[in-house]
Amino acid sequence: MDRGLPEAGAETDGAAPPLPLARRLQTGAGRAAHALRGAGKAALGLVLPPTCVSCGAIVHEAGGLCGACWRRLAFIERPYCERLGIPFAFEQVALDPEPRLSPQAVMDPPAFDRARAAVLFGDIARDLVHGLKYGDRLDMAAPMARLMARAAGDLLAEADLIVPVPLHPLRLWRRRFNQAALLARRLSKASGVPCRTDVLVRARATSSQVSLSRAERRANVAGAFKVPPQQVHHVTGRRILIVDDVLTTGATLDACAQALRYGKATHIDAVTFARVVEAG
Repeated sequence: MDRGLPEAGAETDGAAPPLPLARRLQTGAGRAAHALRGAGKAALGLVLPPTCVSCGAIVHEAGGLCGACWRRLAFIERPYCERLGIPFAFEQVALDPEPRLSPQAVMDPPAFDRARAAVLFGDIARDLVHGLKYGDRLDMAAPMARLMARAAGDLLAEADLIVPVPLHPLRLWRRRFNQAALLARRLSKASGVPCRTDVLVRARATSSQVSLSRAERRANVAGAFKVPPQQVHHVTGRRILIVDDVLTTGATLDACAQALRYGKATHIDAVTFARVVEAG
């Protein structure tokens, strides 16, 4: 009786049958390549150790912050305005232990439904935003997006589509990338919510918002965004999450939300890495 192979239907001792030679060679090659990549990464780490994405101090893992910079980030936690995401002052919480809306949200409600941000715009947040936006530090998108996902977990859980604030084609050509799109793609990868960069476009070029007042910002971006007719079906009836790097007055997010409302989106939220909170 041939004892080389079990008969058809016979039970074995539970050990997997030997792999064909070609498969064994392929598996061995894959393991060797993985080991080489790991060794190369370790060697590179010895020569160029990972550094803090803000101050450049040596850290344990690439793409992170050192302890000192981490402690200087002002994370936005509840209680905050459920509409605008603005943290409540101690005095407001003392008067109402469960405040829901800020005076700004009641007196001047935005076009979007809810906004969230990971941190307040301070020194470290500015370093990260400017490094990504102007310093070609694309590696900063990953840690920033992780914090954004943490801040907007409830919004991501309800979203059907992630849409970044678009750049005008001329500005995109000059900058070579859209920082909002980088963050949006990272959020999409982390959450599984699809991301589209073609359903919202900047229909006209606008001036920089940096030195403009609140009223000037609104006028500057009014009507600047639109949903292309061929993309409306991706927006209609959907819950959209708009992504940007910083929320200052909310004028840009408002203009984007208005365009998406025109495209028949049913619910529009927004998330940014940082937000500016005006004093007083």
